[in-house]
Amino acid sequence: MAASTANQTIRRDTLAARMREAPVVADADTAALKLSQATERLDAAQQAELGALFAANPCARQVLLGVAEGSPFLLELIRFAPTRLLRCLGEPPSDRLAALIAEGVGAVRASPDEAGVMAALRRMRAEAALLIALGDMSGALDFAAVTGALTDIADAAITSGLDWLLREARAAGRLAPGDPDAPGQGCGLAVIAMGKHGARELNYSSDIDLIVVYDRDVAPLAAGVDASPFFVKLTKGLVRLLQERTGEGYVLRVDLRLRPDPGSTQVALSTAAALAYYEREGATWERAAYIKARPVAGDLEVGRAFLAELGPFVWRRILDYQAIADVHAMKREIHAFRGHDVVAVEGHNVKLGRGGIREVEFFVQTQQLIAGGRDPNLRSPRTLSALDALVRDRWIEGTVRDQLAEAYLFLRRVEHRIQMVADAQSHTLPEGREAFAQFARFMGYPDRDAFAAALVERLARVQHHYARLFEDTPPPAGLSCTLRFPPDTDDKATVAELARLGFRDPHGASVIVRGWLAGGHRVLRGAQARAHIEALIPLILDQLARGGDPDGALIAMDGFLSDLSGPQLLTALHHNPDLVRLLTTLLTAAPRLGETLARRPSLMDALLDPAFFDTLPDAAALAVALDRLLDTAESDEDQLDRVRRFRQEQHVLIGVRVVSGTLPAERAGEAYATLAEVIIRALHRRVAARFAEAHGTIAGAQTAVLAMGKLGGREMTAGSDLDLIVLYDFAAGADPASDGPRPLHGAQYFARFTQRLLSALTSLTNAGKLYDVDLRLRPSGRAGPVATRITSFESYQMEEAWTWEHMALTRARVIAAEDGFGARVEAVIGKVLAQPRDPRRIAGDILDMRRALAGEKGEETRWNLKHAAGGQVDVEFIAQYLVLVHGVDHPELVDTSTARILAVAGWLGLLPPEEIEILSKACGLYQDLTQVLRLSLDTHALSGEVSPALRALLARAGQMPDFPTLDAYLRETQDKVREIFVRVFEGMAG
Repeated sequence: MAASTANQTIRRDTLAARMREAPVVADADTAALKLSQATERLDAAQQAELGALFAANPCARQVLLGVAEGSPFLLELIRFAPTRLLRCLGEPPSDRLAALIAEGVGAVRASPDEAGVMAALRRMRAEAALLIALGDMSGALDFAAVTGALTDIADAAITSGLDWLLREARAAGRLAPGDPDAPGQGCGLAVIAMGKHGARELNYSSDIDLIVVYDRDVAPLAAGVDASPFFVKLTKGLVRLLQERTGEGYVLRVDLRLRPDPGSTQVALSTAAALAYYEREGATWERAAYIKARPVAGDLEVGRAFLAELGPFVWRRILDYQAIADVHAMKREIHAFRGHDVVAVEGHNVKLGRGGIREVEFFVQTQQLIAGGRDPNLRSPRTLSALDALVRDRWIEGTVRDQLAEAYLFLRRVEHRIQMVADAQSHTLPEGREAFAQFARFMGYPDRDAFAAALVERLARVQHHYARLFEDTPPPAGLSCTLRFPPDTDDKATVAELARLGFRDPHGASVIVRGWLAGGHRVLRGAQARAHIEALIPLILDQLARGGDPDGALIAMDGFLSDLSGPQLLTALHHNPDLVRLLTTLLTAAPRLGETLARRPSLMDALLDPAFFDTLPDAAALAVALDRLLDTAESDEDQLDRVRRFRQEQHVLIGVRVVSGTLPAERAGEAYATLAEVIIRALHRRVAARFAEAHGTIAGAQTAVLAMGKLGGREMTAGSDLDLIVLYDFAAGADPASDGPRPLHGAQYFARFTQRLLSALTSLTNAGKLYDVDLRLRPSGRAGPVATRITSFESYQMEEAWTWEHMALTRARVIAAEDGFGARVEAVIGKVLAQPRDPRRIAGDILDMRRALAGEKGEETRWNLKHAAGGQVDVEFIAQYLVLVHGVDHPELVDTSTARILAVAGWLGLLPPEEIEILSKACGLYQDLTQVLRLSLDTHALSGEVSPALRALLARAGQMPDFPTLDAYLRETQDKVREIFVRVFEGMAG
């Protein structure tokens, strides 16, 4: 327990006494009430102790009010065990941290079973999370102390957990007896910490990246015990101790995917196998990863020996041209296209976004890779220390170091504060302006604009130095300036250079380029156009060669030039080299976008607009732009052409944002859905007005367009069709005939209106197609009327609809309606979904439907993301089951978004926390990958050969270092999702 109240007022080394800054609190009374409720379980003496702490240290109370207003996670830590707060505030933070670790390690060692170990580790982590957060947000702990404390807790958890497992293995006779006080010593297995953990720079809610290796020659295995299965089981046991969520939370999320070839190797592998892999095919990104590697648990000697043998792989004294190209490729993969200097702060990712933490780290690591082999002083795993070393050895100026270091510390502080809100491994700032303003106050700024200005200043500073990285580096030898493409024959030296660049058919490549310079395509027949392409050829060939399939990429570029309708784009490319990089990425990774750009080169103009890489246009801005277009149309046909061109342009611009890395794939679904809603609302309004001119109106007539499926869930892709239902009503007792020159009667009126709207959405015009529309989700499907009166809809849904129809209704959302009618439709949907249902029957129906889908679509292909076992359908069916079964008791669960349903289900405890986390991550992963696939292949599935450019794009969308790692993660995710699906449905239905 904390020191006595009498001593609190004179101790100046406690955490409370060292606090010097605090969040800004908007509603102090509400925050004080929340804090009081969180600490109400303290007894009278403890309440007095807390009051004395606050009286002696007013800043401490302000910090806790900020916690109450800004961090539900930290407030829950206090509420769950309020004496933690007294211990944290009333002792020196370093002393409390040391005591926490000692208590936790001791409790683990004394535990008789796994449950006791898990409980001890979670208690240690929970109190440490509170202690470190309070120290960080109050300024009592600096960056080194915060990240060091987080690392110490992680090291202690891993070491004590592994030691317990090793003692258990020795007690079971699977390992020879050893020192009970140092069970890892001589065990043969080493846990290597990578990334920020290895560098002792962990962030607040960080995953930990581990590589587990063993030396079978060292391991004291008992007779008959095989090393591989033994150490694999041990590793999985350690992950379970750390990662599995219980009623007390979790300790650490563990990521083992940085190991060699994770798609085909076990979670623990022999040092010999790992070294052979790195010698044979280790990638540049893996070299960069090992800069920060550190043995943290188990047999530390085995770990040190392993890393020492890897030294020549990481630190090369001579860097070949291919490695330099790899470093450039790593730089491009951070952002495929730099864009402009405008940064939208709402929704900005402070780790991966422009000017973010990753750019500072990359600035350091690339120079370490290039020079660290010759200069051992540069090999520090810590970012700030490495910046100092780069200055000492004159690789960078001191002012560059100072600016990057200050920005890095600021951004890491922002990152920590983001993660303190809900203990989520997130790096993204709130998207809404008010939510952003609230976060600004949590950061200690008075308002949104003050924080935004401070943030943009740092982001711009980092982006400036990052953009200059390698700008003076000469081109690789493969891009010799002596490349020649004479009109009549191949130049032998040029053909040899093309072969060195990686072209499998260098003669064929030369023929294609010579054709360009000879004006072989219509767009290249002017002298100015040929001058532009001649200047661009070195950069084009450089970029095509870096994509992994230069021959295929060159053919795609040739097709693009063949389709190009005008020379203006060549001028833009000539003056904007970044556009060349973006275009080659589009052609190789998303050829469907490239084809559209060739037909509509004017779309590239938008990429030169500084606003393009700022925030996406919202619904209001899109509506204004579309109305302006349609209001000036000369005819109905012109309106339809214009809306189709508008949709095509916006689709391309959304897709370019995704491919370029300036729009996360996870947000693309909402962007496509917003665009579709704006278009449907505009056409609904105009079709209704024109329809009334011809047929008049019926008294009290109202219509609503109900979005279902992907549009309803705001999860559309570039290739999504529209699942719609049209509902209507008119005044009771009114004449059901319309009053226009060509009157229609009742249902016929609304059916004809719906057909007119459907025609506006689906007709093929000179400008192409708008959307495919599916009305089969309406009552009675294909057999039912195309428009349904709301009373009939309600009656059908309440009395006749099948379970699958109610599942579809969970994604229903009104997107166009007359005033008041939309709310009435939403109320009917809410009423239907709030019906009490038999969980066993619903589970059985869903299981039958899933089996039928598997029989029809197959579920064996992993990259059929929608239908694969454990794929998107499984996640969506689980979410829909939760709504149908629990919506009656928890109306807050009713939502059209799968991700939000899962989040609310987690808050309500409807599924175990670890399952919610798995399903939520799977939901995001599948949506992100599907966005990229539909941009590139017009399909949900991936089969056959995959271009290197598409592999890189998919890896980036999945936030994995390369495609094999992504493939392994996808398989692991699908296996876990299917396990949950089977548990939920077969257990309930059986």
